[in-house]
Amino acid sequence: MAGDRSDHRVLQYEQSLMYGRYTQELGVYAKEEATRLKESEKKVSQPSRTLEHDDGCCAKFGPFRWLKFLISLIGEDWIFFFLLGLFMGLTSWAMELGIIMLQKGQKWIYGRLDSNGFLQYLGWVGYSVALIMFSAGFTQIVSPQAAGSGISEMKTILRGVLLKEYLTFRTFVAKVISLAFALGSGMPLGKEAPFVHIASLCGALLSKLPVFRGIYENESRYREMLAAACAVGVGCVLAAPVGGVLFSIEVTFTFFAVRSYWRGFFSVTIAAFFFRVLAVWYKDEETVTALFRTHFQVDFPFDLKEIPAFAFLGIISGFGGALFVYLNRRIAQFIKKQKLFNTFLMKKCLVYPVMVTFLISSLLFPSGFGQFMAGELTQNEALVTLLDNRTWTKDGIAEEFDYIGNARVWMHPQVTVFGTLALFTIMRFWMCALAITMPVPYGAFMPVLVIGAGLGRLVGECMAFWFPDGIHTGHAIYPIVPGGYAVVGAAALSGAVSHSFSTVVMVLELTGQISHLLPALIAVVLANLVAQSLQPSIYDSIIKIKKLPYLPELGWGQHEVYNIRVEDIMVRDVQYITLSCSYRDLLNILMKSRLKALPLLKSAESMILLGSIERAQLQSLLSQQLSRARRLQCIKERGAEEKTILSTESNPPSNNNSSLQTGQEEGHIQITNEELHPPPVVERPTDLSNSSQDESGVTLRSIFCASSDAEEVQDDRDVQDPTSEITDWEARQLDERVNFNNCKINPALIQLLECTSLHKTYTIFSLLGLDHAYVTRIGRLIGVVSIKELRKAIDGSMTLKGVKVAPPMATFRNSSLSSSQNETTYLQAVRPPEEHANDAPKHVC
Repeated sequence: MAGDRSDHRVLQYEQSLMYGRYTQELGVYAKEEATRLKESEKKVSQPSRTLEHDDGCCAKFGPFRWLKFLISLIGEDWIFFFLLGLFMGLTSWAMELGIIMLQKGQKWIYGRLDSNGFLQYLGWVGYSVALIMFSAGFTQIVSPQAAGSGISEMKTILRGVLLKEYLTFRTFVAKVISLAFALGSGMPLGKEAPFVHIASLCGALLSKLPVFRGIYENESRYREMLAAACAVGVGCVLAAPVGGVLFSIEVTFTFFAVRSYWRGFFSVTIAAFFFRVLAVWYKDEETVTALFRTHFQVDFPFDLKEIPAFAFLGIISGFGGALFVYLNRRIAQFIKKQKLFNTFLMKKCLVYPVMVTFLISSLLFPSGFGQFMAGELTQNEALVTLLDNRTWTKDGIAEEFDYIGNARVWMHPQVTVFGTLALFTIMRFWMCALAITMPVPYGAFMPVLVIGAGLGRLVGECMAFWFPDGIHTGHAIYPIVPGGYAVVGAAALSGAVSHSFSTVVMVLELTGQISHLLPALIAVVLANLVAQSLQPSIYDSIIKIKKLPYLPELGWGQHEVYNIRVEDIMVRDVQYITLSCSYRDLLNILMKSRLKALPLLKSAESMILLGSIERAQLQSLLSQQLSRARRLQCIKERGAEEKTILSTESNPPSNNNSSLQTGQEEGHIQITNEELHPPPVVERPTDLSNSSQDESGVTLRSIFCASSDAEEVQDDRDVQDPTSEITDWEARQLDERVNFNNCKINPALIQLLECTSLHKTYTIFSLLGLDHAYVTRIGRLIGVVSIKELRKAIDGSMTLKGVKVAPPMATFRNSSLSSSQNETTYLQAVRPPEEHANDAPKHVC
């Protein structure tokens, strides 16, 4: 073996005339070296195995071994993302089926009670209220983390911040069941954003299966898996693979790894395929087609003279998207500012969703106010009618409503089509902004898509009214297609609310036609231009409302981010530890700060940054230094020293070597006899305490007088150290110097220069997912910048055109408790629980 290693050349190094070169790739060498080390370990640890033992092992662990071998042969990622897409396709189809059944149940109750209008109203409203109550109650009982959108939280998780209990099985069950009942209630809610969360939950749970265990334990690979899962969540709901992947990248990432591209496309294709195939198998569809198929004319879908109308629709959608985000945030902030009302809602969590549902369902009641805004239709039915390629009005009079089915609800004898569409758009607009503040799983994409389609249909019908004979192009006359305006409006408003351009691709995949690609692109670009200059996206707005640790996006045309430097926003009063610090210094720093990691310096004079140590590591060092095991070990050592002194005094050394050897043998025999028959303890004063005897009459030294293991354990269990001795001993231990030999130090820190611009700092934090970064000058620590300081600086540059430097934003300081109280509390925390009974007086923190 040694000869083989001597002839083995690392990376196949070849020596030429002037210099050498490596002819083997690093990856190939790493694989060969790993295989060699693994085989050598097997030879050392398992020298031989019988055939009979191998057969028994295969019989016991055979299935998993062969399954893991098959997975490794095909590829872990391929198998994993195929299963993820399959499961999400089944989940989406099953949920869609359940939602349709619940919505039909509401219409069935409404139809059965047609003889009594008041009972109809009670049945319509009570059905929605009951489903929302169950959804909100089930969410609060099983997993409160299931409430809300999902995209906002996933943006935070993909940035590296792990939200507690957000990717667990309990949250998965609560999200799926609560979402089905919430959407079945008829409220203007969507399921696209919640399915992003559901797909991430499926990915996280699948990665914990025995066959995939250990594959996605790496943090970077785990994030790549979650990124692909987010794309699956969008694509499997709308059956839009390409648009789903692009949309998930736009709304969840600032920087996306291209190597994860194929994972998302592969998995979302599998999910969308099974979602549509199951619909055909269940006889809901004749074949696999678009989810909202349209029948626009392809040869001449629109005229170039209509481009200004599409551009105007995009601008209006931009203002509408910004207004929607602003209205939703103002509603949420208003509820939070009302302290009494907010406290009441926290105690009675079902009151607020019941109030909102009662209001919205009452307005949507078909025999009441809902008859003026198509309140009878569900969101899918409304979108299908709005995308119809026929013109509903001619000279302001509705025609052929009986021919186009559900479109008859847009006709009312007292209101024109224009009034119905305008009322539908306005009412649905604020209803959706209000509904997504309820503590249930919700999405805003589908409701906004329907509202945008209504706005576009209104513009299209107006164009058809102004040009009843169509647009004259040469000798041909082409009529206006209001359904095309509905497609453009849906893409524009949804893009303005989410700050994304991929909604063009998603809407075109939903309709199954690409005829209106150019006007949709123009409208979406203009809508984003207006919306992004006024308000953040709906997902970033929710992040601000929930105060999640995430960086806001940099606005357009903000030149201040290039002029502001790190030295203007960094915290200069940094808490740190040095190599020569004592445990008392470490205790004081841990009490004053709540940092996850502390910088380690060479000395306070040089301020040279050596690395950082996590808070858990420092707490472990302090806990070990003050632990009961260490204290008993010190008592043992002191007792052994006293025992050696006593034996030396009783047996003085002799000049004769033979007599010395005899004395040693006698001493050995005497110790053995003491082990068998322990002598009575002689009380002697020790250095540990003035009073060497505790309440039970046993001295501290007597704990270790007997050498028997059983007697030592019994003595350790029975003896209670006096409080004063423990306090004195802890004081001596805290004055000792900290030993960092057994502590994990991270030397590879991201360091910034004081002249680094705010824009570059933002890019580094977003790209690497940093929580904080240290600012150094020639290797010396001069400050620190965290995500909080960076977020305040970005907000300040956008609003005040500058950053307030004084007083510094001291996020890293927390002096809410006094030093003495903190020290007492921390000492109680690091002591074992059984020692708290000895403390006098007793204190409960």
